[in-house]
Amino acid sequence: MSFALRKEEERYTFADYMSWDDGDRWEIIEGVPYLMSPGPAWFHQEISMELSRQIANFLKGKPCRVFHAPYDVRLFPKKDDTDDTVVQPDIVVVCDRSKYMKTGYAGAPEMVIEILSPSTYRHDRLLKLQLYRKAGVREYWMVDPETKTVAVHTLKDGEYIINAYGDDDIVPVQVLDGLSINLTEVFADSSE
Repeated sequence: MSFALRKEEERYTFADYMSWDDGDRWEIIEGVPYLMSPGPAWFHQEISMELSRQIANFLKGKPCRVFHAPYDVRLFPKKDDTDDTVVQPDIVVVCDRSKYMKTGYAGAPEMVIEILSPSTYRHDRLLKLQLYRKAGVREYWMVDPETKTVAVHTLKDGEYIINAYGDDDIVPVQVLDGLSINLTEVFADSSE
């Protein structure tokens, strides 16, 4: 994901975002648009698919759902579409069907997973970390394919508590009681 401002001096809303039909994928964070790169590396996709598979298998027959990018998440929705933050996390788990939109989700997901890459590292670790905390995302995972590690941020009293895991760990998902993710399977074929 490389970041380029649409117009540096302007701020944009969800309504603006919905009018863009240039074929590119964008995120807007506090009114600032970020252009997303055309497509992630194969190992990014493989990690995303395995995480999604494990979560989806667990959620079968349950009310929560897992979605993967591209999937719009309006973290601070407004009825008049003037909200200024729309993100496309790699993976989201959502449980409140009343927040489903035609094009995504309006509100904070229960869980967000971002798979880091050299071009998104700072963006996901700094900007999005604070954004997800502020929005009330209860569990935020940062998956690093290069080091084969996962940093799990669990929201408690408005702040994230961080736990780190390696490629041979089994990680409990706090927001989905009974689900644990096997990182050996997640990172099995993710070497470059």
